[in-house]
Amino acid sequence: MSKNHRGKGLYSLPSRGRGTCPVCKATRIKVLYALLTQNDDKLTVCKRCRNKTVNI
Repeated sequence: MSKNHRGKGLYSLPSRGRGTCPVCKATRIKVLYALLTQNDDKLTVCKRCRNKTVNI
């Protein structure tokens, strides 16, 4: 079976969900995952940084 609608939700995001990760500074990467900082602020980070702790 084909998977016709895979990634369909990305089209509604700005730049198709891509940007610069604020933790590792990787550019043109998908930043889709929520990360809580110590100040209870939410950041959107890449897949590699989603399990890291941030002191921002």
